[in-house]
Amino acid sequence: MPSRKIQSFRVFVATWNVGGKSPDYSLNLDQFLHIQNQPDIYVLGFQEIVPLNAGNVLVAEDNEPAAKWLALIDQSLNRSSPLTLPRNTEPFKSCSSLFQKPSLRRVCKNFRTESVRKLKTCNCNNNNNNVLERKNSKDFCLWCPPANLSEDDELIPLEGDNEDDEGGSYGGSSGTDRQKKYSLIVGKQMVGIFLTVWVKTELVQYVSHLRVSYVSRGIMGYLGNKGCISVSMCLHETSFCFICSHLASGEKEGDELRRNFDVIEILKNTQFHRTCRSPSTRIPEKIIEHDRVIWLGDLNYRIALSYSDTRKIVERNDWNALYHKDQLKIERDAGRVLNGWKEGKIYFAPTYKYSYNSDNYAGETTESKNKRRSPAWCDRILWHGNGIHQLSYVRWESQFSDHRPVCSTFLVDVLITEDDGLKN
Repeated sequence: MPSRKIQSFRVFVATWNVGGKSPDYSLNLDQFLHIQNQPDIYVLGFQEIVPLNAGNVLVAEDNEPAAKWLALIDQSLNRSSPLTLPRNTEPFKSCSSLFQKPSLRRVCKNFRTESVRKLKTCNCNNNNNNVLERKNSKDFCLWCPPANLSEDDELIPLEGDNEDDEGGSYGGSSGTDRQKKYSLIVGKQMVGIFLTVWVKTELVQYVSHLRVSYVSRGIMGYLGNKGCISVSMCLHETSFCFICSHLASGEKEGDELRRNFDVIEILKNTQFHRTCRSPSTRIPEKIIEHDRVIWLGDLNYRIALSYSDTRKIVERNDWNALYHKDQLKIERDAGRVLNGWKEGKIYFAPTYKYSYNSDNYAGETTESKNKRRSPAWCDRILWHGNGIHQLSYVRWESQFSDHRPVCSTFLVDVLITEDDGLKN
């Protein structure tokens, strides 16, 4: 029998509502991504990467901002020294018409290493055959969908690898796989929600059973301006699920119940199609079945106080007193939502709502009660399962949008088979 052991990996998670703004070349993400700590996995979730207008929700999804975010992330993760992009940098080359814009599928190809494109050769039946036998096996978990699945069922984000490269204008690191520190595993968008996962290049060979699921919770309960993208994957023999969500907005009394219902529906309706033909392989199909689960996003929960009372506590920097009036804490403590999930202690100021290009909350700069918003911790990161140890839970001080991004670093335990022949 192969021997097994537990090894800890460092996972960096961040969520950022960017307010419908598209980034430009001057935005440096080095500090945001904590690149000096060199995590093993990056899980980065964005909300409102495009304005949530009728055109983006009902007509055609604009992928250009997502491509820009990927280029900026790749720039920070895959170079050894600081570099400022010149004004004519190709990743930000403007596109004059819809037909000149590359699809996100093809853009993602430029940020993957060759090893990611070989993920389809992972082993499903856990035997110790050699690599050649596994490559000839029909039990490729990533390429054995049931007959009733279509290409749109999002088994893995490797679309376009055999197509003509139309995403070249969005660059990606020019170095070889050996020079790349991180490779893109997932880059998925649903209207304004964008979830991207990067893994250290040497770890890609241990990733398997990669699947994506979407749940729309927006207008009329089914449009994609609100909802979530979820990613399921295995690292060695431990299953992971990452959920990036944007829940119902509003700070009227009772709006928290709509957010609760969004969470309940996401947990109920997220389904990862079983793609393995091997009956002995335990592959989770629902969020809660995974060994390690991390939920990030603009959850939109507010403070259960009046605007004036909230402002008084914020001015005192009394985060403990404010946290006891946080709707998400209240709803979790009452067992109405996310029962059994964990969140780290909040030691930072509310992340919403700021005036653009300012450190002032929006309520300080508007006299209109209709436009005024009470400061709140809308942007959160929670987790479920054992073997997850949070090392930090902080916010990043960027004036880019009306939200401050929130970041967390975890040490996550992973079960490893030490003498798996495929992993040599």
